[in-house]
Amino acid sequence: MKLYYLTPAQFALSALALRRLKVARLAELNDPFELQAVNAETLLHREFFRRAKEKINASHGVLCFSKDWKNPVLWGHYADRLRGVALGFEVTSPHLLPVIYASTPVKIETDPETGVPQLNDELVDQLQRTKFEDWRYENEMRVYVQLDHDSRESGLYFYPFDTSLVLKEIVLGPRCELPAESLKALLGANESEVMVIKSTLASQSFSVVEAGAQSHKSA
Repeated sequence: MKLYYLTPAQFALSALALRRLKVARLAELNDPFELQAVNAETLLHREFFRRAKEKINASHGVLCFSKDWKNPVLWGHYADRLRGVALGFEVTSPHLLPVIYASTPVKIETDPETGVPQLNDELVDQLQRTKFEDWRYENEMRVYVQLDHDSRESGLYFYPFDTSLVLKEIVLGPRCELPAESLKALLGANESEVMVIKSTLASQSFSVVEAGAQSHKSA
C-alpha cells in the first residue's frame, strides 16, 4: 500500500541520508487519548489504563502514515506549514493497520468482583488504533514496532528502510525550498525509480496538488 510520511524538510533530509524513519513514542503523540480512548468510569479504570499506556510506551513505538498527501491540514500540522516533505513508501508490513475513528470512547467490561477492566487481544488491538473522529482528516495507517533500546540515539528510536518500507516518492511541499537536485543526490542506485514531485496549492479547491514530477536516474 502506498502511504505517506509527512515531516519538516530537515528531518526528511536526515531520513533520506540515513535511510530510516523516526519512531514516534505513544506518550508524545498529538492525541492525548492514545491508548486511553476508553469509557473510564472510575478512578480505578483511569489508573489501570494510565499504567497500561506507560507499559506499552516503554516497549513499543509507532510509525504513522497517511493514505494521501493532498490535505493541506496535514501539511500545516506535520510538514512545517507546507515547507516540508511527504515521503511516499510502499508499505507491506504485516503489522500495518488502519486507525479507527470513533465519536465515543470504547466501552470496556469490568470484572464484577474486582472492578478491574477485562481486556483481551481484540480489545487491546482496538484501543491501539482508536482515535477521536475529528482526527479523521489524517486518514492514518500505522505500524507498531518494538523498541530496540540498544540502538537508541539520544533518547530517540529509528526504523530502517527495508523490504517492507520501500521509498517510492518524494513530494516537496508548496513552500518547500529544498532543490530537487539535493534530494536526488541522496538517492541510491537501487532507488532509480523514485519520483520527486513538486506540489502547489490547487486553484479551485482546498487541496495540495502536483505541480510536476520527474524520475531520478542514477549516474
